Amino acid sequence: MRQLFYLISILLFINCKDSAKAQSSVADIAVSDVKEIMSFLASDELAGRDTGSEGLEKAAKFIEKRFKNSEIQPYFDSYLNTFDAKGTETYNVVGYLEGTDPELANQFIIIGAHYDHIGTSKEVNGDTIANGANDNAAGSTAVITLAKHFASLKNNKRSVLFVLFGAEERGLLGSKHLAKVLKDKNLDLYMMLNFEMIGVPLQANTYKAYITGYEGSNMAEKINEYLGREFIGFLPKAKEFQLFRRSDNYPFYEKFHVPCQTISTFDFTNYEYYHHVDDEVSEINFEFMAELINDCVPVITKILNTSTKEIKLH
Repeated sequence: MRQLFYLISILLFINCKDSAKAQSSVADIAVSDVKEIMSFLASDELAGRDTGSEGLEKAAKFIEKRFKNSEIQPYFDSYLNTFDAKGTETYNVVGYLEGTDPELANQFIIIGAHYDHIGTSKEVNGDTIANGANDNAAGSTAVITLAKHFASLKNNKRSVLFVLFGAEERGLLGSKHLAKVLKDKNLDLYMMLNFEMIGVPLQANTYKAYITGYEGSNMAEKINEYLGREFIGFLPKAKEFQLFRRSDNYPFYEKFHVPCQTISTFDFTNYEYYHHVDDEVSEINFEFMAELINDCVPVITKILNTSTKEIKLH
């Protein structure tokens, strides 16, 4: 009898271990997937993803296909949310994952990044294409891979909009447009988390990334609490250069007056190719990116499932 009990215990342990391993592997955003997405979005084929360009359209179609394959639904009639960018027609790409809780599903969070760039820049060694790998194929890759992850699990009580913004480089035009549209629909927005330039590690900091508008809410505190360690810190340069107002989080903060902030690892010393033709995938640390995105998974999971809105403005 004791031997039978011992055997059953071993089998149960193995089964639990295998089950945990399977769940862990599902949650793991692979370096290879990050590299594949980055390599396309920042390729010469897309010619710098300028607003209104064929390259930007190819990027949008690529994101649309990724959403479809992940079973992320369009929030509007189409994934493409068209708007006018100072005389040029362009679009945001908006995916939707409905919440599983009858009440909390009416509350939304937005996970976003801009996918456009500037097209061309000053020639260097015969190259004029500003590929925009760190700015912001990196942030776009985070949104696309996170969408795939959460769609595969469907463990989100709140609803999520996964948004790739157009015309950020023209003055945050895509996020301004979408913020107005969603406000007019009386969307119950809990918070917005934006990703910008996360392709290389910070220099000599105890934290992995910083958040813009650090002092404006308890978001950094809650992110670190949810992850169980220091992940987000305060970067003085971000405050000095008012980065909170310079990315796609800001129009949502203006319209909804809820926590809307940007995660970044660009610290003004660790990447010299801002709006430069050498902002190429060869300069990106894919292992770091995958690690950072995976760190965001338990954080976003908690945000999606708390019974109350724990992240608040100060």
